[in-house]
Amino acid sequence: MNKKIFLQNNFDNNNELYSVISPTSAAFVGLVIVFILYQFIGGFISLTIFGTDIKQANLTALRLFTIAGQILFILLPALILTRMIYFDISKVIRFNKTRKWDIPIFTLGLIFLFPLIEVYLFLQNALITKLASSSEFFQSIKNILDELDKLIESSFTNILVAHNPIEFIFVVLVVCVTPAICEEVFFRGYIQKSFELKLKAKWGIFLTALFFGLYHFNPYATIPLIALGLYFGYAIYKTNSIFVVIILHFLTNFFSTSAFQLLGSEEIMDSEMIIDSSELDYLILFSILLVIFSSFIYFVNRYYKKKNEIKQ
Repeated sequence: MNKKIFLQNNFDNNNELYSVISPTSAAFVGLVIVFILYQFIGGFISLTIFGTDIKQANLTALRLFTIAGQILFILLPALILTRMIYFDISKVIRFNKTRKWDIPIFTLGLIFLFPLIEVYLFLQNALITKLASSSEFFQSIKNILDELDKLIESSFTNILVAHNPIEFIFVVLVVCVTPAICEEVFFRGYIQKSFELKLKAKWGIFLTALFFGLYHFNPYATIPLIALGLYFGYAIYKTNSIFVVIILHFLTNFFSTSAFQLLGSEEIMDSEMIIDSSELDYLILFSILLVIFSSFIYFVNRYYKKKNEIKQ
């Protein structure tokens, strides 16, 4: 018979939660299970159905499989684990109503965060290129990263291409709506809440963001994905609503998908496009954008602190 562990949840108006295992153990169990299900079992099924040449696969079937994989191997395990371990899905996933200014405030934050990430990507790629040109060791690492990047790009390019508005809506459903729901319920819902119940909130947000970035297996975008994960984690911690981060995730993917349709690349700014300014100029720009974004976070903290004081 499983022993129930009483948890005082300080992040949900002091409501009580019970757990059959330690919340940190619950988080790591979930990470391992979803990793195996999505990456290995999902990958094996994909190879069995579509083979190794994704470009020759039936595009509609591939997109439908992508949706099904996210639902079956990410969303469903998150809900089942939450029910089995904590009993209360709503409280753990944070199916709470959003307040009036929650979504506008954190959407504004994305407007500050996007250019910061893009400038970082330019600086990161420029640094990698310089290191590779000065060392055979770094060149070999860059070659590996380039091959991984090409593999990921070839896997997803076909899915992203839309030739008409109807197909674009289908693409949005595949790469914007479905991941926003499935990944947020799993990462910011089940995983982050599990960490928060045992660790300090900042560590719960950081660890969840770290695994969120690593799980995507995108070598050049790992740090930007971790940064997005930190922002999403911060947003759900402040608003206590999964719906806020679902919308933020959707908007992020929708922006990238729309940029891809218009520019033919998910990266709006890269080392090939930015040639008119020096790296020092972009380092200064990055510093300015970082100050602006940090100031935004400061004012958000003050806003929610006042909201909580009024509520109490």
